[in-house]
Amino acid sequence: MFARGGGQRIEGRAACSIVLVILGACSVGGGKNATALPDVAVARVHRADLSRTLVLTAEFRPFQDIDVHAKVAGFVKSILVDVGSRVKTGDLLAVLEIPELRDELHQTAASVHQSEEDVERAKAKIRQAESAYEVTHLGFTRLAGVAKSRPDLVAQQDLDDATGRDRVSEAQVATANASLAAAIAHLQEARANRARVQSLFDYSRIVAPFTGVVTKRYADTGSMIQAGTSSQTQAMPLVRLAQNDLLRLVIPVPESVVPSIRLGSPIEVQVPALRKNFTGSVARFADKVDMSTRTMHTELDVPNPALDLVPGMYATVSIPLGQKRQALAVPVQAIDRGQDTATVYFVSAEGRLKSRAVDLGIETPDQVEILSGLNENDLVVVGNRSQLRPGMAVRPDVVTAAAASGGT
Repeated sequence: MFARGGGQRIEGRAACSIVLVILGACSVGGGKNATALPDVAVARVHRADLSRTLVLTAEFRPFQDIDVHAKVAGFVKSILVDVGSRVKTGDLLAVLEIPELRDELHQTAASVHQSEEDVERAKAKIRQAESAYEVTHLGFTRLAGVAKSRPDLVAQQDLDDATGRDRVSEAQVATANASLAAAIAHLQEARANRARVQSLFDYSRIVAPFTGVVTKRYADTGSMIQAGTSSQTQAMPLVRLAQNDLLRLVIPVPESVVPSIRLGSPIEVQVPALRKNFTGSVARFADKVDMSTRTMHTELDVPNPALDLVPGMYATVSIPLGQKRQALAVPVQAIDRGQDTATVYFVSAEGRLKSRAVDLGIETPDQVEILSGLNENDLVVVGNRSQLRPGMAVRPDVVTAAAASGGT
């Protein structure tokens, strides 16, 4: 009996101990939950180099792209280039056969030769007239001298005849000089006409106006080519020539960015097809916003000496709009934007949340500049703020700026 009773008392004490342990455990667990602080993801306000860029897509175009026409009509005697031929300024592209123009050139050459002979004859006549005038004038001078010194020895009729012959010979000299002037004028006209025909004949040799690549060939040997000098006719060109060692990128710059465009500004150009980056520069812009698109026509020049780039390729252009070095920055996820204000939650030294209005500067895809409202190394909340209120005590979980930009 005693043993059984003692056993019951021992069992009762053990049960009470178990209950006390359980109650103690429950009490300790409940106290811990009551005092735990919520974790919030925060990032430090830090210094960073920020730059704002505008990314646009454009298509490469040749710097110059023309159809090469003939100045004169004729048959293609020979064509020396084809699609893909690389030519330099002045290289011969094709030769035209123009028989009538060659004959006209021979005629003008003969006319020049004849005019030169006329000039020589006129010069000979001048020398002849001057010689006759010298003899006649000398005889008149002598006779006039005698008549003056001894009037009774020279008849008046003889003196009058000598005077007339002197004047006639003088007039012949003047006539010969006039004939020479006319012959020289005819010679100049003949030479100008020959130069004109020669210029036209030279157009039968069609040369490259600039260094480039032949992108199309329209004519073959024997083709009849019309003169491309009239806007009323659709003359067939010989070839199409493109200058590819320097390319254009035409980009429509939005109105809001127009004030940032400067001539000569270096621009980074990415070409996805080549997986390469190139450097271009702002070469020209319209200086006028298109009313229909609210954009400004802007052109970049991109050097292409190795001809790696091909017109028609797409490129991504990154236009820098602003840059700040060592700016005070926070992840964009830290900013709570209102209609006219921007605020952040930051953790105070006491571990409590506070809301503060901030002024923003340059903004990149993942960071934004803080002009006022925060100090370096302040902790700003970058996580979900829906359950957070100013004054709450929290436990900050510091993440890197890169992690914060990834949406942590």
